[in-house]
Amino acid sequence: MSPLRAILFDLDGTLLDTAPDLVGALNVLRAEHGLAPLAFESVRPAVSHGAARVLRLGFPLADADEFAALQRRFLDIYRAALSAGTRLFPGMERVLDTLASRGLQSGVVTNKPAWLTDPLLEGLGLRGRLACVVSGDTLPERKPHPLPLLHAAKLAGVLPGECIYVGDAERDIQAAHAAGMPALIARYGYLHADDRPDVWGAEGNLHRPLDLLAWIPGGAP
Repeated sequence: MSPLRAILFDLDGTLLDTAPDLVGALNVLRAEHGLAPLAFESVRPAVSHGAARVLRLGFPLADADEFAALQRRFLDIYRAALSAGTRLFPGMERVLDTLASRGLQSGVVTNKPAWLTDPLLEGLGLRGRLACVVSGDTLPERKPHPLPLLHAAKLAGVLPGECIYVGDAERDIQAAHAAGMPALIARYGYLHADDRPDVWGAEGNLHRPLDLLAWIPGGAP
């Protein structure tokens, strides 16, 4: 591996715990349709796979037209309270501070669209701490295609092999390896009971954000 110069993060379920606001938006929508709320833990694993997967859990019988209308309303509700309960995962603040103090860059590569990603990062005061942000609609391709990760490395001014990518879904590991980057699995993220991360081929596992410090030069401070 080349000398490490940057850590790139998936967003939902890796850098940020966005589940409270996404599950909350789903349950607001269900209430509008006279439905009882779903349990938080039953929806949480779907969050890493985007709004459509979350919405389908809440409205499994909706046809295509109904689903499209529901999705528009769901995203309106979510956008209105984008960072009400969303926070960095515990320990991630220290991770970002340590990376900066060691001269390492941080960046985000997510499949979340920019019209949600950008205001979320700005609202949490994180945009200025990131060397690059690549959203799901920044390029014609998105993860598991490697292009977003390659673009992020270029924006950060580093080579792909000088990055580590951290994510909580199989597509994250696939994208990283296709881009020539080592990959770490955020086991604290939104993995489903049916996921099989042990066969994804990642270079390592993080059971909490602070575990990432063992992968950077100098180790934990």
